[in-house]
Amino acid sequence: MADENGRKWDRCLADTAVKTVSGLGAGMVFSALLFKRRTWPVSFGAGLGLGTGFSNCQNDFRSPCLIRGRAVEDQQ
Repeated sequence: MADENGRKWDRCLADTAVKTVSGLGAGMVFSALLFKRRTWPVSFGAGLGLGTGFSNCQNDFRSPCLIRGRAVEDQQ
């Protein structure tokens, strides 16, 4: 059980970091191209990425531990 929680935390932190950095980058691009170098698109993009990562973490921790296996066909 502790191993599974460790994997969930690792996956959660990595996913949140990737989404936050992606949102930050998208905000920088939109800020430079469309909004005359304002700072709010950068903050908005980073916030969206952080919120999405947090939401994914909540869903991951609320879901039960799934055991993956193969389906065995009936041999008749």
